[in-house]
Amino acid sequence: MANPLLRTKSVEQSIADTEVVGTRLKKQLTAWDLTIFGVAVVVGAGIFTIGAKTAGDLAGPAVSVSFVIAAIACGLAALCYAEFASTVPVAGSAYTFSYATFGEFAAWIIGWDLVLEFSIAAAAVASGWSSYVGTVFHTGAPVVEIGGVRVDWGAMLIVAVLTVLLTFGAKVSSRVSAVITAIKVAVVLLVIVVGAFYIKGSNYSPFVPESVQGEGKSGLKQSLFQFVTDGGGLSYGWYGVLAGASLVFFSFIGFDIVATSAEETKNPQRDVPRGIMGSLAIVTVLYIAVTIVVTGMTSYKELATAAGTGKDKGAAKNLAYAFSLNGVDWAATIISIGALAGLTTVVMVLLMGQNRVLFAMARDGLLPRKLAKTSDRGVPVRIAVGVGVVVAVFAGLVPLDELAELINIGTLFAFVMVSVGVVVLRKRRPDLPRGFRTPLVPLVPILSVIACAWLMFNLPLETWVRFLIWMVAGVVVYFLYSKNHSVLGRRERGEVIESLAD
Repeated sequence: MANPLLRTKSVEQSIADTEVVGTRLKKQLTAWDLTIFGVAVVVGAGIFTIGAKTAGDLAGPAVSVSFVIAAIACGLAALCYAEFASTVPVAGSAYTFSYATFGEFAAWIIGWDLVLEFSIAAAAVASGWSSYVGTVFHTGAPVVEIGGVRVDWGAMLIVAVLTVLLTFGAKVSSRVSAVITAIKVAVVLLVIVVGAFYIKGSNYSPFVPESVQGEGKSGLKQSLFQFVTDGGGLSYGWYGVLAGASLVFFSFIGFDIVATSAEETKNPQRDVPRGIMGSLAIVTVLYIAVTIVVTGMTSYKELATAAGTGKDKGAAKNLAYAFSLNGVDWAATIISIGALAGLTTVVMVLLMGQNRVLFAMARDGLLPRKLAKTSDRGVPVRIAVGVGVVVAVFAGLVPLDELAELINIGTLFAFVMVSVGVVVLRKRRPDLPRGFRTPLVPLVPILSVIACAWLMFNLPLETWVRFLIWMVAGVVVYFLYSKNHSVLGRRERGEVIESLAD
């Protein structure tokens, strides 16, 4: 009997399991739907804030170069995701890919990692959505205090509404997402066009400001790179541009969720790669255009956190701040509306991605298998409702600010596993039909691993500590439950797998 830690689930078996009655998702998505999902989850409030902040504190006008570097890193990983998703068109994304290459234990670890990434991300973005509601409608944050406990009912409400929407199926979700995504992209384009009239060429000089020594963080707040090199924080110069790339990279997080919908796609071999690469290309153009406009409108020195007076001093500057400095105050409201629309679709697609990963893990028996039962619409309703309840509780009751960077390390870890997995599967199964082939293998996957490792190296030590604690908890769950309930293991033992069909 194979070592349970190393037993792999063949690509053929993974694809065959997608047709089992009772745990079957409905194939209804196209390349256009997947591109919408990708743009919907990536373009959030970050496009209105992170570019200005990074320009002011780290990169200066060269922040656009930081975005290009981050986009290249994401593009390398996206090429690897595209090959895997076209070869193994099954729900679960990096979890499923790892099961086919590294074995069950590694698959469980990456699935456990994705649970952390999607859950915290959805809850954190829902909290951000709630804060923008008060800004747009001038009502104050939708928060109440009950028995001394702060309850963000706005965050809980948006999670509940989107959870109900997701139970109607991926196609309905795609249509709603398309409408809201069109609104937020229109707002971004409006901001770019209007802002272009206020660009001053002098603000681009110097394009790469001279490097200066900043105040480095200490203790667990410092990055792993700073801890290893025992150096302080550098701002501006090319080091600042590279450090800025580590920061703005997280604006791109989410395009990988497109791969979780491979099983629901009509022609996954063709459409999933198009959806992944298409959405990444669109958001890259939008991000670079926004940063060129904001640094042209306002000197990077005025965008620094330490700049300004009164309440503006010490606060991170955003796109709205850049417009207000130019006397275009109405833009703040437009930007807030765009951010609100943006965050709505981000929460929805994150919830959907979480549902599909847990669905794949439950179908494989690593989580209670009954959770994988699908409805007449081809939706794992039990998982959708369960995820909605957990995320709503976290979003409404738990402060998530300091946990947000766990999203980043979790995503990068998944990128590394997928990049290495492409090389492994090419060697082990060269015979598999691949709808898309990553170019220049193994060079592109190696470069992807290096880029992701560098970005992980720039994350705070406390993020690494929390990540390791979560992973240890995952190992405990695997050996207490998942190892013995694995469908693959039960088949090896000759056990009959129960049907979930009605």
